Order: sequence, then C-alpha cells, then structure tokens
Amino acid sequence: MTQSHTFGSTPMAQTQDYSRRGEFIAGMKATIPLIVGAIPFGIVFGAVAVTGDRPLSPEAAMGMSLFVFAGSAQFIGAGLFAGGVGTALIVFTTFIVNLRHALYSASLAPYMKHLSQKWLLPLGFWLTDETYAVTIGRYTNRDRSPYKHWYHLGSAVLMYTNWQICTLIGVVAGQAVPDDAAEWGLEFAMVVTFIGIIVPLIRTRPMVVAAVVAGLSALLFNGLENQMGLMVASVLGIIAGYVAEQTLPASSQPVETAEEASHE
Repeated sequence: MTQSHTFGSTPMAQTQDYSRRGEFIAGMKATIPLIVGAIPFGIVFGAVAVTGDRPLSPEAAMGMSLFVFAGSAQFIGAGLFAGGVGTALIVFTTFIVNLRHALYSASLAPYMKHLSQKWLLPLGFWLTDETYAVTIGRYTNRDRSPYKHWYHLGSAVLMYTNWQICTLIGVVAGQAVPDDAAEWGLEFAMVVTFIGIIVPLIRTRPMVVAAVVAGLSALLFNGLENQMGLMVASVLGIIAGYVAEQTLPASSQPVETAEEASHE
C-alpha cells in the first residue's frame, strides 16, 4: 500500500513536492476552506468599524487590520471604542482575549526554534487561529521536509491578504450603506468559524474541560459590561484546563489515529 502523509487535514501522496514553493502552495491550499468562513467576518468588521454612533475613521479601521491583525480583538476593540471605554481598558481586554496565542506559540516553539528572527517575527505577527489550525498538523507530520515553515508562511500570507481585502470591502460598504452593519447578522460568521477551528482540535480530556468551562462561563457572564465576560471566561477556561492537565496526566496525550499508526 502506498504510504501517505497529511498536510493539515488533507491527505497528500508520498510524491508531494517538499520544496519551498511546494510547501508554500500547500499551506495556502490547506487554508482556503477556513478563508471561506473568514471572508464575511472581515467584511463585517470593516463595515461595523466605520458605522454606528462613534465610528472609527476608514484609515483607523484599515490600520487595525494592517497592524493589529486579530479579528476577535479588533471587533472587541472597535466595540469598546464605540462605547467610550478608555484606552487602558481596551488594551487590557484585547490582551486577555489574545492570551490563547501564547499557548499556540508554546506548542509551535519546538518546531520553529531553529528559525532565525527574520522568520520568527513575521510568522509570530501573522499567527491566527486558522493558520495555527492547519500549521500545527503540518509541523507534527512525520515526514522529513526541511521547509515546513514555508507551509506556515503560505497559510499566513493568504490569511493576511484576505483579511486586508475583506476589511477594505467592508469599509467601503459601510460608508455606502446608511443602515447599521451590525443589523446584517453576518457577525455570526465569527462564531461558526471559531467552532469549526476549535472542535477538531479538542482531542484530550483537559481540552474538553477547558472548552466546556470557558463556554459555560461565557454564557453565564455574558451580561457583564465592556465585554468583561469574555475575559472571565478565558481565564476560567485556562485555569480549568491547567487543573485538568495536572489531575488527569494519563489523558493528556492525544489519541493516535489509525493513519498515524500506519506510519510507524
């Protein structure tokens, strides 16, 4: 039987091109399904940011996408700004919401420690939930490709480019349409996208515990002002996952799939 490898979640034949160009293109292709969910998310952000009672300027909205590049944090930041919240609280809130990136980075570090700063800086800045979801699978694959970071780069570049284009579309649409873009209902795309990313990655008991606690906490504290419920849910989820990891050590190892076993 012909052995196969897996790039992200897509089986690839053993003859897969492991060159820089081949890895870069494979990373882009693996990210396309997640791009579909991110497109309305980006458009809605651009539209919501420039509408409402206290909108951002088009330049500020585009600047957030160019230099912040964090979808959920941008939504929260724009919402808090519209509510007249001070800069310090906006920064603190987005910092808490994005703490998950520290966990992403920790899991990627063993596979990227050989890279120079000229690689680590842009890949760190471009790290998103979608890119992490497809990249971690590539890094942990058992083939010996020396250019897996090019796969990472392909995913990151596509996500970044898509986000800028979608934000611009949303900004233009938001300025052209007088109605509040929040009434379109497209913001639900954010929820669907995150569910699609997170659920396949929940493979151990501590992960299940963290997800359940964070989800229930988000519902319980949803009524808190200034999106404080998200911060509380994030912290409680992290704590619950850590406690479960310490008390359920035997369950913390991912379950080996039949395909992975066949590679041994």
